Formats: sequence, C-alpha cells, structure tokens
Amino acid sequence: MYEWILPSLSEVLAEGQGTVAECSPTKAEQQWRMSLAATEHLLINSLVAVVPEALQGLVLAAPAPLFSQPILTQNLQTITFTARPFNPLALMPFQMPSTIASTESETTLCEPVLPLLPADPLASEQFCLIFTDKFRLVLVLATHKNGKKAFSFSFEPEIVQQAWRSLGARVMLTNPDLFTELDSLVQQYPAIAPDYRTVLQFSQFLLQELPEEETRDWGLGRTRGGEEQGNRIEEIPYPQCPIPNVQCPIPNPPSIKPDVELLQAFAHEVRTPLTTIRTMTRLLLKRRDLPANVINRLEIIDHECTEQIDRMELLFKAAELETSTSGKSANTHLTAMSLDQVLQQSIPRWQQAAERRNLTLDVVLPQQLPTVVSNPNMLDRVLTGLMENFTRSLPAGSHIQVQVIPAGDQLKLQLSPHTHCKDSNKASAPVTPPIRKALGQLLMFQPETGTISLNIAATKHLFQAIGGKLIVRQRPHYGEVLTIFLPLEVSNKQNLTMKR
Repeated sequence: MYEWILPSLSEVLAEGQGTVAECSPTKAEQQWRMSLAATEHLLINSLVAVVPEALQGLVLAAPAPLFSQPILTQNLQTITFTARPFNPLALMPFQMPSTIASTESETTLCEPVLPLLPADPLASEQFCLIFTDKFRLVLVLATHKNGKKAFSFSFEPEIVQQAWRSLGARVMLTNPDLFTELDSLVQQYPAIAPDYRTVLQFSQFLLQELPEEETRDWGLGRTRGGEEQGNRIEEIPYPQCPIPNVQCPIPNPPSIKPDVELLQAFAHEVRTPLTTIRTMTRLLLKRRDLPANVINRLEIIDHECTEQIDRMELLFKAAELETSTSGKSANTHLTAMSLDQVLQQSIPRWQQAAERRNLTLDVVLPQQLPTVVSNPNMLDRVLTGLMENFTRSLPAGSHIQVQVIPAGDQLKLQLSPHTHCKDSNKASAPVTPPIRKALGQLLMFQPETGTISLNIAATKHLFQAIGGKLIVRQRPHYGEVLTIFLPLEVSNKQNLTMKR
C-alpha cells in the first residue's frame, strides 16, 4: 500500500534539515498561524500588476484552502488535498480554472480538490506548498502519535522539490493523467534559491505577527516573569534577577520564546542558499577565461554573501545562547589568542564599512598587541557585526576613532564617534541617538536605515559568552560610545606603550 511507503512532508523536511523539534499543540499551531500570515503578506508584496487572467503562482494546501484575500485567490492557482470522509468534493476531478467555472460544484468551492486516503500519514498533516517565479516555500504542521506537534518550513528549492515529489507520487498512483497536468504546472516555476531579501522580508512579517505581550520592551530592563499591569505574561515565571540581562541560574527553564525559535530557523534558511551561491561563485572565480568585469562582479557577490552569512551566524548564535540554560554553548570555548591577527583581518573590513557610508576611520593600536582570552572563531564576527551596526547609526561625514589601550588586567577597545564641525569655535550640537524599535526578544529595527540587527542586550550577551564585556554610553555631544573589555592572558598583563 503506497500510503505506508511514501514519506510524509514532515519527514521530508526532517530529513533535509535535521530533526524537527516537537512541542505542545498550542505552540506549534501558533507557529503555523503566524507563518501563514507572514506568507500571505509576502505573496501580496511579491505579486506584480499583470492582466487579471494571468496566474502568478501555484498553492498546494491541506486540508483546506489557506488564503482568502481576493488579490491572492485571483492571481494564484490553488489546489486542495483532503482526507475528509464522505466529502463529495474529494471525488472532484482535477480541473484548471478555465473549466472549473462551468462545473456544477462551483457554488461550494472555487478550487479543485484532490483526495488523500485516511490511512495516509499525510492525512494527519496540514501543509502548504507555494510555487512562484520568485521563490518556492513549504510549510508543514504535523501531528504525531504521542499527541505532540511539530512545525517546520523551508525555502530550500531541493527540499520543496522533494516535498512535491512525495505529494505528486500520491497523485500519480491514483490518477497518472492528473499528475502529468499538475506536474507541468509545477515545472512552470523555476527551482531557484530565493533572493536573501525575500527571506529577510518573510522574517520581518513573521516577527510582526508576534502577540503584543511577546514584543513588549525586549531591550534593557525587560520584565522576566510574574505579572505586568494585571496581565499574566508567563505561565512559568522566570527567577527574579536583580540586574537586567545578567544570567541567573534557572533550575526549571521555561519554554523557548516563539520568536527565538523562528529566528533560529530563519537564520538557517538564509545561510543555506547564500552558502550555495558563495560556493558556486568561488568555483567560477577559479576559471581563468573570465573577463575582468565578470570577475569583479563575482567578487562583489562573494563579498556580499560572506557578509550576510556572517550576519546570520551572529543571529543564530544569539538565539542559541538564549535557548541555553547555562548561557554558554560548547562553541564558546575560551582560549588564549592573538588579538593582532584578529585586528589585521578586521580593520580592512571596518574601513570598507566606513567608506561605504562616507565615514572616516582612525585606528590607534598599542605598540605591541597582547594575547587575550576569548573565542577565536567568534571574536572577529562579533567585532565586525558591532562595527557594521555602529557605522549604520552615524550620519555621513562623521569620524570614528577606534582605540585599543590597556586597562589593568584587561584590554580596552573603544569606538568613539566624532562629527565634523567647520567652525572650531562653535560648540557642537547635541547628537540625537538613532531611533530603534524592538522586534521580538533579540532584534531591533532602525526605521531611518531599514536595518535589522541584534539589540544591545543580545550583543552584550554575545560578548559575555566570548569572555568579554560591552558597555554602551550615550554622550550628548558625541553620540554612542562603545567600550569592549577583553581579559588579558596572565603572562601578558603588562604596561603597553601606544603608537598611532
């Protein structure tokens, strides 16, 4: 019996992405609803103005149609799979929109419906496969025998294609003619990795769907338990901690916040296609028969992919730290390392980030850089990510000074902004701090630049995990001054002379 042989869509995603974590039915259903709402917004934004009769995408859904917005129902072909018993629509043959209008069943349902056998594992799943010219997406909410549920999604073209193969095989075994017609419809939409901006846009819509209590003041000083203004925030209270954002022992940690889990999934989904693009780009760069202008463009692609992959690594790491009960993971092992080597790699990237935004950068280093104790793999990424966010918050024409100086048994790295003033006799006007809006527990959004980045609390947590400490101070005539402290190796705690 084919229903026991063919994998369900949740099994396809688990095989392609690793094990999908089970959770309570309520939590998984909330993730499903939020993701569908985000998908609806993404589809509406991606549609282009064309003739009304022209279809711009295909949606395969179960157990019922998922989108009701007229702009979507008019521009997307929807096919529904159902295993409901005694449903006469389950016997309706698959038809294209031009012929559906003439059927006698049009008064009850506008979309064609295909049957699933009740014994098929797929009958216990809610799913949505979307095919458009810009992206492919699969979302699955599975119910397991133990009562637990699991939600997963993927933009990865190969995973979506495998999901379609699993679903299409069921149609082919019951009616090959219908499969041929449906498969030709699927193949009209290219199996290409989506633009990373599409996935970023999806994540923004996803975070917008979070309940209001989930997004209330996730920055400094957030409430971590009990009640607020008479409304219950957490069913399982956090232990009280005297200082915000300082780790406390949690003997019975509460369930992970939905936005943290979604951020982990989102970071993974962005990294996967970008890593593929970067790999293929670097393979092309090895060819010796390419024109100079092509090489230049490929190098730009490689640079942009690397920047975004590193950025996603930071987001994923921040989410991983948030889900860790100890506040550290195995990947944050601290060891003695050469700061000189890290800065030699980082400073050119800092210069490029400054130049792109019409800023100037001056780096002041000690005559001899000491050995510090940190995580070699993470320090460079965290510093570069911090510098990237720092430069985005400054007006064009500003000057940045990076100064590395000894501070007892630590090394201090300070980022100070200075705005140019033509008249040296005039006192500089107070600097207005950038506008930042909280997006969930870990992210913040700058409306002026359209930038999404880790918030201050999450960034401090990252530095804490790699053995350092970040202090942010607002100075009226300078703006934000960032100070990072890194512990010195015991043998290097000595006086350092400065050089410019």
